[in-house]
Amino acid sequence: MCILFPMKYGYARVSTDGQSVTAQVATLKAAGADKIFREVASGAKTDRAQLHRLLNALDEGDVLLVTRLDRLARSTRDLLNTLASIAGKKAGFRSLNDTWADTTTAHGRLMLTVLAGLAEFERELIRARTGEGRERAKARGVKLGRKFKLTPHQQREALSRRERGEALTEIGRSYNVSHSTISRLRAATNAKT
Repeated sequence: MCILFPMKYGYARVSTDGQSVTAQVATLKAAGADKIFREVASGAKTDRAQLHRLLNALDEGDVLLVTRLDRLARSTRDLLNTLASIAGKKAGFRSLNDTWADTTTAHGRLMLTVLAGLAEFERELIRARTGEGRERAKARGVKLGRKFKLTPHQQREALSRRERGEALTEIGRSYNVSHSTISRLRAATNAKT
């Protein structure tokens, strides 16, 4: 029977080829990293191959180490999504220079939970402001949503063709719209009256 011991994985990232991960690697090794994944990629990119390899390698009890939070994520949302992936593997996370960002301790988990709560609060504020802006625009008479594919004249014309028994697909083809657009015209017209 093989007993697996938890691993400490390091993740070192720089943004451009002109930069070096050497200092990060040395710091991660000094912190006890067993294996280090190195990457040259912008933090704004979400499809970082080495980070994905590292996240796939994590097992229960493993710990992912970074020198600073900005090496792992560019935005709060990106950080929280990555931390959720790590937590989903029942692994831990530590940022060596951001001591509060350590999911291996109760204090660190609390701090990251507060951060997640603030990010959710910010999203709710944005959603509320967007909704209020939409209501103000409606009050000013701004029409929201997609524009009709057919003008009112074309709608009346298509309805009369439909009432004469012409096939929906033929009517739709003549206006360069789908047959379902034509089939919805009656419902839309009835709803207006």
